[in-house]
Amino acid sequence: MSYKMQSGKFYRMPVIFGPSLGPRQQGSSHALFSKDAPKATVITVRFRTDPAQLEALLPDGFSVRAEPVVSVRATYLKEIPWLAGRGYNHLGLSFPAMFKGKRDSVAGDFLTVLWENLCDPIITGREDLGYSKIYCELPEPLVYAGTTHCTASWLGFKFMDLRVSDLKVPTPEEASALTDPGSEGVLHFKYMPRTGEWGTADAAYATLTPYQDPNKTVTERWVGDGSVKFHEATWEELPTLYNIINIFHALEVREWLGASILKTVGAKDYSDQRILL
Repeated sequence: MSYKMQSGKFYRMPVIFGPSLGPRQQGSSHALFSKDAPKATVITVRFRTDPAQLEALLPDGFSVRAEPVVSVRATYLKEIPWLAGRGYNHLGLSFPAMFKGKRDSVAGDFLTVLWENLCDPIITGREDLGYSKIYCELPEPLVYAGTTHCTASWLGFKFMDLRVSDLKVPTPEEASALTDPGSEGVLHFKYMPRTGEWGTADAAYATLTPYQDPNKTVTERWVGDGSVKFHEATWEELPTLYNIINIFHALEVREWLGASILKTVGAKDYSDQRILL
């Protein structure tokens, strides 16, 4: 008798081994997310750029919202319950955007791409949530002589350097400036190609990750100066990524807007992710 999928269970490929394990379906009796884990260090550098360069990155239905401020964010996660205590790291570039569809009108931060250094969250985030996740190497940051240095690479080719220095504990005003009260969450564009019908989509729509997270607590924060550089690459150096990196390399830096480091604990399971229409 052929394999039958169970009604009401969550699946992703390969389906023939049973319901898929991951961040939204348990494989044990332990909670997958809580107020006590995971633990994260979030390092962000911001700069003002040319709004026309950002508009060129947006799908139909999106537009640049507010100031054209780019945030490059490196996050280092540890003690992740759904990975039985293991961790991984990710790197993304986002900017304020607006989505206006037939039903929804949402202000958020458009996440252009999210690199991660582990396959499991890439697959679950792409297929389940609609995140534009891809792979790269993201070692732990180096901290020396008051400077925090983050790097990203692909098979040995380093394509990004991010540095933060002159850190201090922020004033209440500086701390409040790290959040955008006009943003409802992170905006994405989910796209899955249709097999055999190249150039057409099985799925193509906007999604939203609401910012509300009752499990997450900021335990420490600092602000300081920062800079980020994406290194121009050839096809030979980055055969599947050079188009992305070279667009980021070409972004005009009109003004550096500082940096921050946050330490947080706890997270939600992102089951509140929704499609925007």
